[in-house]
Amino acid sequence: MLGAHLASLRRIAPLAWPVLIGQLAVLGFSTIDTILVARYSAVDLAALAVGSAIYVTVFVGLMGVVMAVSPVVGRLFGARKLLEAGAQLHQTLWLCLGLMLIGSLILLFPEPFLAISRASPEVETKVRGYLTALAVSLPASLFFTAFRGFTVAVSRPKAVMALQISGLLIKIPISLVLIQGFDFGPWQVPALGATGCGIATAIAMWSQALIAFALMRRDPFYRPFGLQGGGLQRPDWTAIKALLKLGVPMGGSILIEVSGFTFMAIFIARLGATPVAGHQLAVNLISLMFMLPLALANATGTLVAQSIGQRDLAGARRLGWHGLEIGLTLSFFVGALLFFGRAQVLGLYTQDPLIIAAAMPLLLWVWLFHVADAGQTLAAFVLRAHHIATAPMVIYALAIWGVGLGGGYWLAFADTGTAAWVPAELHGARGFWSAATAGLVIAATSLCALLAWIHRQEEREQHQAKG
Repeated sequence: MLGAHLASLRRIAPLAWPVLIGQLAVLGFSTIDTILVARYSAVDLAALAVGSAIYVTVFVGLMGVVMAVSPVVGRLFGARKLLEAGAQLHQTLWLCLGLMLIGSLILLFPEPFLAISRASPEVETKVRGYLTALAVSLPASLFFTAFRGFTVAVSRPKAVMALQISGLLIKIPISLVLIQGFDFGPWQVPALGATGCGIATAIAMWSQALIAFALMRRDPFYRPFGLQGGGLQRPDWTAIKALLKLGVPMGGSILIEVSGFTFMAIFIARLGATPVAGHQLAVNLISLMFMLPLALANATGTLVAQSIGQRDLAGARRLGWHGLEIGLTLSFFVGALLFFGRAQVLGLYTQDPLIIAAAMPLLLWVWLFHVADAGQTLAAFVLRAHHIATAPMVIYALAIWGVGLGGGYWLAFADTGTAAWVPAELHGARGFWSAATAGLVIAATSLCALLAWIHRQEEREQHQAKG
């Protein structure tokens, strides 16, 4: 049994580690912003928390639709239908054009989100500036998502990793200047705080997207896919509808998952700047830890899709389960490491004792949350490789919105009249984290059960075909 897992790990690891480093670079965008803004102003940190929650809620749903290109291309690549795989990228780019209009309008007019957050006027002004800059960056982010989904699906994650690292290297000095300001003789830049974070992200994302476009046009690797020479292919509505059929429930699932998380920040903003700042540190830590299971999920899902394209269904099932088991094991140990070193880790972000005190009690929930998050992510990516996306979306809605967000709101704002039995320790931010963890456990268990059922159906169909 161990030998089989090691064999699967040897196949998964070469795809997973570049995705991990690349995703860490992506997370570096928000980590650098969080550290710099935490040392600049608690009000700007609160604005960053609320603004990031709004942006992520908008972006990830659109990103999920675009990422439908990955399982589709993975199957075509496994079947060695390279021109058809390249044509899918063209159609995905048309999809991006429509999605960016929707997303940018929401970011430019975020009134519904701001009404829910009930942020102070000072925080709201800073949130608007941050989101305006990100509305400019959204088209580049979606185009790069299409490039990333395609390139990882054809087993070339190192190219994506290199571009993501380049984007981070572009962003760091710009964020340093724009957040805290710069004054050197005739060269003066005002301190923009949270708004500076958004401007730096927009510059970095457009640079990254343009480099990706140049790479596809010049690198011989992409020539067999028909991606060099000529312009964008005409829209193929049949292909676009097929992408939407898979992508909309994928996007819906990711939107439900992330919005359940990000709306925590919006609701916690009602408790004041310090609780939401402590929550932001916990969010950044869970995002950092999530990169490992996300990388494993990308690699596992890619290999499963390619195996299905090669009609190796037994190998696809084996890889899917092994990837899930490896991800759960590693996530447990990473979560434990963070929990037992929590004081030192939080000290890296800030020396403000009030923010540290607000974040410290959340880190036990972060450990449990992380393990459940790994389980549901691995199972979801494997299911997408099987082109199963609608049922997971329903599971997410019930578990994450129903149990996680609904239960968290009830616990966090419970009073003695409505929930006398709720201990005081589960009021406030901890109520949201405990309920969110319970919701993720339910989602992970349900998705794994669904995956097992899909595998049994495939085995039954194979036996019937042989009989």
